[in-house]
Amino acid sequence: MAEGKFVAYYRVSTEKQGRSGLGLEAQQKAVRDYLNGGSWDLCSEIIEVESGKNSERPKLQEALMLCRLYGATLIIAKLDRLSRDAHFLLGLEKAGADFVAADMPSANRVTVRIMAVLAEEERNMISERTKAALAAAKARGVRLGGDRGNLQAVGHDGRRIAAERRRADAEARAHDLAPQIKQLQAQGLSLRGIASQFEERGYKTPRGGKWTATQVSRVLRNCR
Repeated sequence: MAEGKFVAYYRVSTEKQGRSGLGLEAQQKAVRDYLNGGSWDLCSEIIEVESGKNSERPKLQEALMLCRLYGATLIIAKLDRLSRDAHFLLGLEKAGADFVAADMPSANRVTVRIMAVLAEEERNMISERTKAALAAAKARGVRLGGDRGNLQAVGHDGRRIAAERRRADAEARAHDLAPQIKQLQAQGLSLRGIASQFEERGYKTPRGGKWTATQVSRVLRNCR
């Protein structure tokens, strides 16, 4: 049973399909069938007219931005509505938003990553990257194997990567919000007033609490 906030993304291949609803109506029905029941909120529906071979998707980027703002999940009718390009699918993993496909509800970022890797025969590349990473670790003096020193090094690297991911997410969120903050400032709103506006719009804060003037100020610092 679906719960939470969602942003729907629909893609049609031609302008004619976009005008006629061919393909679009089927996608919308699949999404609504998936959301049937439960406690959910469909924040927005984004339609893109583009070829599946083209990974330049401004409307998809808009949908992902809305997901980050609302703390919502991107929902699509079918996985092939995103792209047939593995590198593009892999990019979703770095988009900072979760997603669900109505035709494969159990799919997640890991699932799509595996599917993409298989589709593009990335196994050899992954193997080469792994070898290079091990060689680099060895060059730094990390002892490879099952000893405690290696586990400590891996733990340190894991914390560093997690911190970098949090910093990247904060910068992406600041980039999404900065234009709206500047627009509201131009209207004469204070940081507290902007926080109130974000609360009314239902935007999610980084920690899931209420917007405050301090949080708005932090966003501005992150986008400098």
